[in-house]
Amino acid sequence: MSNTYQFGLPLLQAAQAQKHVTVNEALARLDAVVQMRVKADDWEIPSANSVEGEAHVVGPIASNEWAGQSGKVAIVSNGGWVFLTPKIGWRAWNEVLGAEIVYDGVNWVRFAGVIAAGGAASLQRVVEIDHTLSAGVVSVTSNVIPSHAQVIGVTARVISTFTGAGVSSWSLGVAGAADRYGSGLGLALNSVAKGATGPLTYWADTALEVTADSGSFDGGIVRLAVHLVELEVPRAV
Repeated sequence: MSNTYQFGLPLLQAAQAQKHVTVNEALARLDAVVQMRVKADDWEIPSANSVEGEAHVVGPIASNEWAGQSGKVAIVSNGGWVFLTPKIGWRAWNEVLGAEIVYDGVNWVRFAGVIAAGGAASLQRVVEIDHTLSAGVVSVTSNVIPSHAQVIGVTARVISTFTGAGVSSWSLGVAGAADRYGSGLGLALNSVAKGATGPLTYWADTALEVTADSGSFDGGIVRLAVHLVELEVPRAV
């Protein structure tokens, strides 16, 4: 055997010259794959600014130096690229996504809690946005809740004090349920909301609503986090 089973690290051979080259190559690979961090998992071509030791999961339609390497772990090594074939169960932290990805034997899956052999998965994640209040009684966010998501709850933190004539508190919810995730909430910096619900499925992309309990907003910023679960269907056959 000339390479290790798990990471494909090169092994020293009897009476081998230049042993330090083999050892250094093995150390560089270990540095990349142990507690693995990758820049991204969907880039199709390498960045011109990639640095030694940096790792990527190669995207599905790769080209240039990455042509034919889709799904593999690409590591910058000695000015070029080394490619490792992942094994089922490998995990990596995706720096762009800010979340863990898991290799299921065919694909890298984002936000996976549990993955079945056929590719079905339960995906648990938190969608976080900073929302600047619009003037008025109700300030509506973008569609932060994705279609068919099961929402466990929504949390929030005021990161710029809420202001407005007659505003004494606020509520957090959605259209038709203005206080689903909290009411009587504070206006001051670092005031929080922790709106827990039973798993609640939203069948269409949905916005959150920040509502003044009295008066009208004229400023403020709130950090909103939607805690949710999504279902991934089995992969195509």
